Amino acid sequence: MIRQRPVKPVSQYDDKVIEIRRVSRVVKGGKRFSFRATVVVGNRRGKVGVGIGKGLDVASAVEKAKKKAESNIFTFPLKQERTIPYDVEAKYDASRVRLKPTKAGHGLIAGGSCRTVLDLSGVRDISAKILGRTKNKLTNAMATIEALKKLKSRSGKIGEEKQKKTETVQMASDTNNKEA
Repeated sequence: MIRQRPVKPVSQYDDKVIEIRRVSRVVKGGKRFSFRATVVVGNRRGKVGVGIGKGLDVASAVEKAKKKAESNIFTFPLKQERTIPYDVEAKYDASRVRLKPTKAGHGLIAGGSCRTVLDLSGVRDISAKILGRTKNKLTNAMATIEALKKLKSRSGKIGEEKQKKTETVQMASDTNNKEA
């Protein structure tokens, strides 16, 4: 009888490893080494997520980070499927990132892990700048994620306000109709 390996489901997201670090902890008798991987996943249509995984070998750390990133995926609005709707700036730990929309055909002008996050999220025309002195890839990626989340929350609030206004108008008209 031949045993078949279980088939892994194919992910709908593209992924890219930003960073792999060897980390250690001191225990009685020496040091224990493990690996920390940072992975970005996205569908190139407005969905992106970042995950961190630790493992005793690189492959297991990357696999854990990929699963974590897929569970952290969020959606943000894209203007004409190419750029973000407005300027946004965000801070995460010591990293600060500024994202500015540009006209069609300008291209993706960004550096480091900020570029990776924007590329996998599907933004094609944008100008991004990492402000400050940090070169930490993880915090730069997380600052970019925070900036993109601000886009989501701002557009969400506007939609909620409009929805509340229409609900109050409907409630007022319903009470007027009952009285008549």
